Amino acid sequence: MSSGLPSLQARLVSRVIFPLAVMWFAGTLVITGVSRYFTQKAFDRALLDDAYAVASHVRLGSDNELSLGLSSNETETLLFDRDEVLFLAVFHADGRLIAGHSKLYVPTSEPIHPPVFTELILQGQQLRAVVIARAGPMPFKVVIAQTTKSQDQLFRALLLYSIGPQLMLLLALALWLKRAITEDVRPLSALAASLNDRDEHDLEPIPDKSRTLEIRRLGHAVNALLLRISRTVQSQREFAGNVAHELRTPLAGIRALAEYGLTQDKPTIWRQQLLAVLEREQYASHTIDQLLALALIVEAREVFQLQTMRLDQSVRDALLRHLRRADAMGVDLGVRGADRPVEVLGQTSLVDGILDNLIDNSLRYGKRAALGTSTITIAIECDADGRVVLMVVDNGQGINRKDWDRVIERWSKGPIASALRIGTGLGLYLVAEYCRILRADLTLDPSAPDQGTTIRITFAPTTSALSAG
Repeated sequence: MSSGLPSLQARLVSRVIFPLAVMWFAGTLVITGVSRYFTQKAFDRALLDDAYAVASHVRLGSDNELSLGLSSNETETLLFDRDEVLFLAVFHADGRLIAGHSKLYVPTSEPIHPPVFTELILQGQQLRAVVIARAGPMPFKVVIAQTTKSQDQLFRALLLYSIGPQLMLLLALALWLKRAITEDVRPLSALAASLNDRDEHDLEPIPDKSRTLEIRRLGHAVNALLLRISRTVQSQREFAGNVAHELRTPLAGIRALAEYGLTQDKPTIWRQQLLAVLEREQYASHTIDQLLALALIVEAREVFQLQTMRLDQSVRDALLRHLRRADAMGVDLGVRGADRPVEVLGQTSLVDGILDNLIDNSLRYGKRAALGTSTITIAIECDADGRVVLMVVDNGQGINRKDWDRVIERWSKGPIASALRIGTGLGLYLVAEYCRILRADLTLDPSAPDQGTTIRITFAPTTSALSAG
């Protein structure tokens, strides 16, 4: 769609041709000046030779007067020129005419050295004249003037043969540049046409047929954008499929419980069914939260930028979010090392997601009711290299080392969750993905059997570490 803006091709051609035209015009001015100067010099030299030749025939007579010792025929022969008309005059030093045209007198200061060249008008004609002065046998001046017809013709010929070829070369260069620029800009038009002709569902990379670095970079940028869009679309499709798959079971269970309750007329059965519906609803809500967190991964990869954040604040906020649930379950939930400012390189939403999933896992699977009080501790420490380490420790049954690599995969459940038929298999997968985006190391601390679980997240180093509190 045209918007009245000039095309890139037209702008490039104009930006190249205009400086060339300016340079050609400046060169023309220089050539004109040089041609005029050297043409003038050549004719002035011939004119000066004629003046010296005439001066050599000036004689001092017996009456002590100067005279020009040339007859009229000799004068015509000496000053003969096929194309130009020449005039001469010989004057005493005081301006009295000795021979020739009296109107050629040129007032000059004495003495004249070097010869003086000037412009005259005689009989309506523009003349070029030279004046020389001689000291002997008595002081006198010789003036030779001629018309400038040949000089002007030669000057025009020089301009024609010098400027004409340059103009032709300039036009040829302009045509070549236009064609070359058109060829180089054509891939842009092809890229635009390729994108315009595409279906909105076609997110395949565009073919790279460019011959210039800038257009190739543009093509790579467009392909990178298409790849990000493709990932987002794929994530949305996966999200929709996951929602349909994961929510079908709890929703069907809720419906079955409700239908069964409606067929009964005992309040105790209604209460049981309502409690079961509430439990299924909580499971469905948890599943939705996990699926939304799963969708956040794609956005985090493409959009989020790591920045300095307060880890101690995130830990305290996570404690407040889960404290009521922990108290209701009889779990001792506490923190360690969050009483001083701690800065890490990360993103608040991702760190919150890590803490929420790890605490939720510990609350679900870490309780050891048969062995007394269940504890969960969120700790902040520094390792030997000065890097900040976030730990979530519980005294539950723990995770077997051989099961660790499996449970951090998508839709993979641990032995307890599989046995109890609870969980979505996304909690630790989300933690692993968030850590990967944060460039943090996720590890499982080795522990003795039945000694609980200790999960460590070691953040990328920053310029600041733990502040002295």
